[in-house]
Amino acid sequence: MAKAATKTKSKTPAKTTKPTAKQPQTIYGEGGETHQTAGGDVPVMTTSQGVPVSDDQNTLRQGARGPALMEDFHFREKMFHFDHERIPERVVHARGYAAHGYFETLDPIPELTRADIFQRKSEKTPVFCRFSTVAGNKGSADLARDVRGFAVKFYTQEGNWDLVGNNIPVFFIQDAMKFPDLIHAAKQEPDRGFPQAQTAHDNFWDFVSLMPEAMHMIMWAMSDRAIPRSFRFMEGFGVHTFRFVNADGKSSYVKFHWKPKQGLQSVTWDEALKINGADPDFHRRDLWNAIQSGDYPEWELGVQVFDDEFVDSFPFDILDATKLIPEEDVPVRIIGRMVLDRVVDNFFAETEQVAFCTLSDVSTCGTDLMI
Repeated sequence: MAKAATKTKSKTPAKTTKPTAKQPQTIYGEGGETHQTAGGDVPVMTTSQGVPVSDDQNTLRQGARGPALMEDFHFREKMFHFDHERIPERVVHARGYAAHGYFETLDPIPELTRADIFQRKSEKTPVFCRFSTVAGNKGSADLARDVRGFAVKFYTQEGNWDLVGNNIPVFFIQDAMKFPDLIHAAKQEPDRGFPQAQTAHDNFWDFVSLMPEAMHMIMWAMSDRAIPRSFRFMEGFGVHTFRFVNADGKSSYVKFHWKPKQGLQSVTWDEALKINGADPDFHRRDLWNAIQSGDYPEWELGVQVFDDEFVDSFPFDILDATKLIPEEDVPVRIIGRMVLDRVVDNFFAETEQVAFCTLSDVSTCGTDLMI
């Protein structure tokens, strides 16, 4: 019979040391390993997803001297960080800019979800928000005609929750298996290395001509939504359909919407060409200047919530990311707001190295937070 998973090495009884005023109590495991405890001047150690851990010096093993277990997500996360201390630019969303701020719950929804962040009115939660273009490389211009990424990291009391989306409510494909093909088609031509930051070439049009499901997204990408005036005047969407689960285990479907309080604005194509020539960092400069001058950008967070009865009556699959649910059919309920009020101190350490967990169930990223 297999032994229970443990981080111990022997059967030595656990023992403790007497704490002092400045030194928290030290707890030793059965193998003699130390376990951190909260208190004193020592901050609580956590995973990247904000989950407290007491020991990062011993790998979870099968028995006292057994093999290391892949379920030890803290070990895997620590190795992941080590392997990525020198990072290449992102394959997509390489051209990004970010800022710190807070999320304030305006309309608590405990009847829909047990997530702690949505339980108390007026409570503020720190956030980090990164905007980006999709196709362009790190040094490309800001006002390329392109989809914009809209990624928000919430530092909640239950761990970090990442709501990752775009400024367009739908996507090109239905099956994630096609994603590498889509991106390869959208990148610059392999034989010449251009055009960069735009999909105005044969590879991309050949791909979408063979993919009728992409036509909805193409219509959005050819609209003014793909050349926003500023990050501050841009909507955001979770794109996918998620689930809310309340304390009683009842679930509902949900789609997330970010609505800019400043309004929705874009530029014309001629304006975009002139701005790119004059200031390729236009969107970066705009966000930086706005926050530094105290003109903090703000978005309302809204949700479309619906049940199985609506799903059965809807003419399309609600899990199909190439479709949207009209707001006339399911109105958006505003439940909170996000304000960005602080620029980063170190662009590389914060904006470039930030990582977002894109899974719909963030419990698989090392936290027990359920939305």
